[in-house]
Amino acid sequence: MTFLTWIVLIGTSLLGSVAGVLGCFAVLRRRALVGDLLSHAALPGLCLAFLVLGQRHFGGMLFGAFCTGLAGVGLVTLVCRWTRTKEDAAVGIVLSTFFGAGIVLSSVIQNQEGGGAKAGLESYIYGQAAGMVLQDVLWIAMVSAAALVVVVLLFKEFKVLSFDPAFARTQGWPTLALDLAMMGTLALVTVTGLPAVGVVLMAAMLILPGATARFWTERLGPMLVLSGILGAAPGTIGTLLSAGVVAGWLGFDPLAFGPTATNLPTGPLIVLSGTALFLFSVLFAPRRGAVARLWAAARLRSTTARENLLRTLYELSEPRLPDRPAIAVEQLLTHRAWRAWQARWLVRWMSWLGLVERTPEGARLSESGLGKARGLVRTHRLWERFLIERADIAPDHVDRDADMIEHLLGREIVDALEERLAAQGGPRDAVPQSPHEIRRTKDEGRMSKDK
Repeated sequence: MTFLTWIVLIGTSLLGSVAGVLGCFAVLRRRALVGDLLSHAALPGLCLAFLVLGQRHFGGMLFGAFCTGLAGVGLVTLVCRWTRTKEDAAVGIVLSTFFGAGIVLSSVIQNQEGGGAKAGLESYIYGQAAGMVLQDVLWIAMVSAAALVVVVLLFKEFKVLSFDPAFARTQGWPTLALDLAMMGTLALVTVTGLPAVGVVLMAAMLILPGATARFWTERLGPMLVLSGILGAAPGTIGTLLSAGVVAGWLGFDPLAFGPTATNLPTGPLIVLSGTALFLFSVLFAPRRGAVARLWAAARLRSTTARENLLRTLYELSEPRLPDRPAIAVEQLLTHRAWRAWQARWLVRWMSWLGLVERTPEGARLSESGLGKARGLVRTHRLWERFLIERADIAPDHVDRDADMIEHLLGREIVDALEERLAAQGGPRDAVPQSPHEIRRTKDEGRMSKDK
């Protein structure tokens, strides 16, 4: 790799890393659009700075972008507090207004003789990461270090502000000042990234890493670290793709749509790389990913079906226990909303697992299946008793409610229910009588008394 490639690689990676860390707080506070607001509200500041200075001055133009970005955030805060406008609507209004003003001012500059070229506004709108020099990298490094120092020093305050701002206010914390500190740091990073990826794409660098990291962890500390990594990775990948380094490694250009090689801009490739990481996380994150959730749902459905079959066989066999009578498939269908082929398939599956023995009529519990079914019925009836006593659910409706929650809640809750049963004098390992049978017995006794 050339020296210029190393410069661009380090600069974009640093920018993506710090943008990912700060973007986490925006994502957690449901202020993801604030990054978009800051990047678009910076455009009129760039134009005003050029008009005031009369020349393209890097520091002056970034200062103007920083001021209008903060003005946009402050205006959103005032609109939300002084009117009944929701925050997302206020962000949309201010964003479009500031960006429209920036387009008008840029048109004024373009109409000046040599104005557009002198101002270099196109590089701020669309980005020009390939033109990054060593001074730009040093500036990004200083801003990144300052932003990370703010995050470290105010980590506890930012954490509480992100998850429970009402609690922070009740503790007497200066929530407005903390909010301004967070948004001001975010605005500084946003303005710093404008020359690299531009107004349009900077919002993606703020939002994508935090949104991607959210799929992989539920703790703030690891999420910030992971967001930094997921922010730096697209910068590295996009730079290597744009510089042709990946094509040199592979022996062909993976982005060439035809016989000639491509020369795509770095900024869009960075954002597209971040989008690819986000889509990968959406699909394959271990707990929140779509594949993992579909797999968990399928496992829950299969576990529920197996346990329901064992419990149904036990309840139909209960009057004749300890014998294990054969239960016809037709009897199973009267107790469960299964189709005949589903019931037969479940019987074959449980027979393969050794919990059910197939018979000409249907199936019966095996010795090991009887013990497992007994535990399942006991747990189900504990839930039924708990819902009848504590949730005031009628006995003739409790079976469905117990069936919905017993497959989802953990074993520790069942242990607590068993402790409650033991405290009431019930045997610890016995299967409680079904509340439906208790009610039926009471009704029969009442009817015989009336006669």
